[in-house]
Amino acid sequence: MIAYVTVGADDIARAKRFYSAVLPALGYGLEEGPAGLSYALPLEPGQVPRLPDFYVKPTFDGRPASGGNGAMVAFEARNQQQVRDLHAAACRAGGSDEGQPGFRASYGPSFYVGYLRDPQGNKIALFSNDPTEPGRDG
Repeated sequence: MIAYVTVGADDIARAKRFYSAVLPALGYGLEEGPAGLSYALPLEPGQVPRLPDFYVKPTFDGRPASGGNGAMVAFEARNQQQVRDLHAAACRAGGSDEGQPGFRASYGPSFYVGYLRDPQGNKIALFSNDPTEPGRDG
């Protein structure tokens, strides 16, 4: 089970603008501190944490942060419309389009996905895989 994902950022304020345009709509809350940004799903008293958490931090070694080649973080949206809405919001918040929302021939018929780069260059996917919505073949 993945417990958390961390991406590096040289400009925490830019990263906050980008991720705050997406993650709160997916249910994540934000805690901000001197070590960066911590996004987590809400936890009721006595409830086991819902994972994974997502952290945006300066690098530990002090060198510039860089997006991993081949690395990507994917967030599941509620439906196809939310994928479109969040993709657009993330682009307005400083991200760049890496693939407009839609179906891809290499994935299942209901897998709807949009790709982005955050301001640091990390690749982010927003997807919905709801078989009750119209699919690629229908």
